[in-house]
Amino acid sequence: MNLKLVLAISLLAAIPVVAHAQKNAPPPKTPKPTLAEVQKLAQTITSDKAKQQAYCEMGKLQDQMEQAAQKKDKKALDALGAKADALAQQIGPDYAKIMDGLDEVDPNSAEGKQYGAILDPLGKQCK
Repeated sequence: MNLKLVLAISLLAAIPVVAHAQKNAPPPKTPKPTLAEVQKLAQTITSDKAKQQAYCEMGKLQDQMEQAAQKKDKKALDALGAKADALAQQIGPDYAKIMDGLDEVDPNSAEGKQYGAILDPLGKQCK
């Protein structure tokens, strides 16, 4: 799983927050996570089989969400978003916070590549 996938998943986790926000109020900006926070999250996911399974399921949902987005199927996107939210809750509150913060990182930057190097092994553990 690459950083692009992680960023796409984090966008889906943010959909309900944006949907419930007031129309005229800008969504709160989540600060970028530190490398230590991302490393801790990766270790937490790796050490817990249920969290690791949920993380892998998030990766599978991403392909389905891309297909639904291409078809402009809002109903399917909403359903998949709900599944992604449930999986994100299984992983834990730090997951959503860190994924939201990664939206502030350019995946092609040196910093983005560092985050990717931490998160890529998680995707390789998925079957």
